[in-house]
Amino acid sequence: MIYLLALLIGVVAGLRAMTAPAAIAWAAYLGWLDLSGSWLAFLGSVWAVGILTMLALAELVTDQLASTPSRTVPPQLAARLIMGALTGAAIGIPYGAWIGCLIAGVIGATIGTYGGAAGRARLAASFGKDPPAAFFEDAIAIIGAYLIVSALPTMTAVT
Repeated sequence: MIYLLALLIGVVAGLRAMTAPAAIAWAAYLGWLDLSGSWLAFLGSVWAVGILTMLALAELVTDQLASTPSRTVPPQLAARLIMGALTGAAIGIPYGAWIGCLIAGVIGATIGTYGGAAGRARLAASFGKDPPAAFFEDAIAIIGAYLIVSALPTMTAVT
């Protein structure tokens, strides 16, 4: 189950690179994800929550701009893969599975990046314009991230 959640948070990172780490930061801050004593403990700080939330909100706005490059160009793709790795690893840390979850997060980010681009293109074509498709993708990323991190407290961590 933990690998599935890591894969899915990676998919969210592929859709919206900053939504996944913002959700993980909120989960750590709220005590849903225990990162204390780990190399990612900083994600549970109020500063990380604030900064990552602001970056996620900014990404939702900039995604609507015509000047925003494709998510599949190397810098955008790299950011999504890194965020998938980071957030997948964060999910795995309390369960002693951070390496496997990091890999699952990268795989999910790849799926989310390319699958999200294809899905958005099809949706935009059916709407005849891009903004409704982008808003739909935003909603999927936000709701998906919430559902993923809200499932974490029900998991039993390794002690």
